[in-house]
Amino acid sequence: MNDVTDDLPQAPRRARHLMDPNAPQRDTINSAGTTRVQKWVMSTLVVTTILHLAGGLLVAAWFIEPDQTAPRVGLSVIAGAFGVLAVAAGLAIHKRPLVTPWLLLGLLPMVVGLVLFV
Repeated sequence: MNDVTDDLPQAPRRARHLMDPNAPQRDTINSAGTTRVQKWVMSTLVVTTILHLAGGLLVAAWFIEPDQTAPRVGLSVIAGAFGVLAVAAGLAIHKRPLVTPWLLLGLLPMVVGLVLFV
């Protein structure tokens, strides 16, 4: 028999099917997957909120009298500006370059407004 191993106290055996509070824990708050999901959720919320504002401007332009073209065009242009801001905000959250062809997608509310009201 080996006297060296007999002198050491035996650690209690842990049941593997139970939760072990002494087990090392991973940092799930700052993990790469959590950060990626947070970015996508935040950019989705920001972009859809700003696009709803642009859509609201187009709805407001819809209720202006048809013979008043200037306010309708003005609201359509403002809706396009907010659309560009929405795309730029989404790009900024993902730390992408802001000056890209994707900004042209933000002009879609303005194009829709001009087609409907002019």
